Amino acid sequence: MTDSGPAPLPVSDRPDIAARLRDALLAASFTADGLLDLLGAPAYAALARSETVPALRATRGDTPLETLVRLFLLQQPVPHARVAAVVPVEEAVEAGWLRRVGADEVAATVDVRPYGGPGGEDWFIVSDLGCAVGGAGGIGQRDEGVVLGVGGASTTLAGITVRTPVAAALDLGTGSGIQALHAAQHATRVTATDLNPRALHITALTLALSGAPAADLREGSLFEPVRDDETFDLIVSNPPFVISPRARLTYRDGGMGGDDLCRSLVQGAGERLNEGGFAQFLANWQHVAGEDWQDRLRSWVPRGCDAWIVQREVQDVTQYAELWLRDAGDHRGDPAEYQVRYDAWLDEFEARKVRAVGFGWITLRRTGSAEPVVTVEEWPHPVEQPLGETIRAHFERLDYLREHDDAALLDSRFKLVPEVVQEQVGLPGAEDPEHVVLRQHRGMRRATKVDTVGAGFAGVCDGTLSAGRILDAIAQLVGEDPVVLRDRTPAQIRLLVEQGFLEPAG
Repeated sequence: MTDSGPAPLPVSDRPDIAARLRDALLAASFTADGLLDLLGAPAYAALARSETVPALRATRGDTPLETLVRLFLLQQPVPHARVAAVVPVEEAVEAGWLRRVGADEVAATVDVRPYGGPGGEDWFIVSDLGCAVGGAGGIGQRDEGVVLGVGGASTTLAGITVRTPVAAALDLGTGSGIQALHAAQHATRVTATDLNPRALHITALTLALSGAPAADLREGSLFEPVRDDETFDLIVSNPPFVISPRARLTYRDGGMGGDDLCRSLVQGAGERLNEGGFAQFLANWQHVAGEDWQDRLRSWVPRGCDAWIVQREVQDVTQYAELWLRDAGDHRGDPAEYQVRYDAWLDEFEARKVRAVGFGWITLRRTGSAEPVVTVEEWPHPVEQPLGETIRAHFERLDYLREHDDAALLDSRFKLVPEVVQEQVGLPGAEDPEHVVLRQHRGMRRATKVDTVGAGFAGVCDGTLSAGRILDAIAQLVGEDPVVLRDRTPAQIRLLVEQGFLEPAG
């Protein structure tokens, strides 16, 4: 890629050549596992930091795998004869995957990064040159229309997405096609949209090189390419959510004021979901002076949808501006220009009374319930990906709690989920703990305080006795009126079920 614009892309209408190239890559173990074995953990991790020197040092030999790493991942020219021994080089040149350079060398026209699917699949993510490894790394200063490869946001969204078989899935702002590739494994039909036609072309290459079915690719912003009568069982989007003074970089800046793009995306999803369908997004949102950020997000949720919104991180406006200025490489340019751009970010935030910016996940589920449930919470702690099943189960538990009043709850039987432990906190030697904590070691890895009754109740939930009978036994042990205990405990049981510590036994 040069300053004159992005390099020409391989043709997307030669699936036969893409298939032969894929076979050659797999035969040489150009896979996520193969890379780790070749490079070693330190050099492999350095790639994620946009540092290529360790990988260059690890690929100084002439094996097929070293050749492919230098060619497609490190963008080094490689002698024609070495490449011809590994891939169908003439066909790859004809289709535009490779180009001739120098006297007798070839170079890649796109980045190709091995990517392991959730079921052990060997996939390949195509992106613009210099955009597969690490983050943007300043590529925005060269061209605004480039298409990035796999990043932390991409893998986060892929990990939280509910993966049940569906008829129709929609990937909004597909980029290099990562979400469309995942969706193709469990959706009969995948539609992928993007404002950038180059991204749609690269998505087609990613799907073809990964051996996945083709998607219905449509150009346009947000829901514009979607027909009014179209609905989906799954909608996913890792949108250009960065809140910036102006739409400077296509891959990250949405072009709307403040957090309006994310709000529009969430509000527009409800009417396009089938009953029971999920819409899942990554998003940024403003923390505005005088407003409760949770109320702000609740106002985004469309009618007829349950929602679970999790704030994973908050940055003050200076941290936020610096993060995205570095992303564009502005910190390496003219100091005066950097200051002008930094000032512009702060001016924008000041005008909107923004004090901080939150980042997190938004999940909607279309429900027929007359009383949708909207949960907005902050959870900055470590979680265990993938979380798709955890998120699906969360909404299933909401249905259960909606359908069971307190009397029905007490007649129900529950089981303590696996890998929940109890911690008691208090002074050494004290007769009773100050408080008891139940802690999960899977999924969201939640921790919640319970009283001694709650701890005792959870501890004996094995699915054999109803909640009411367990409480009666506890009342007898602690000398408490069983009627009073039955009256005050359902709220605690509901919390333990909602947060996933207890599950209905049947």
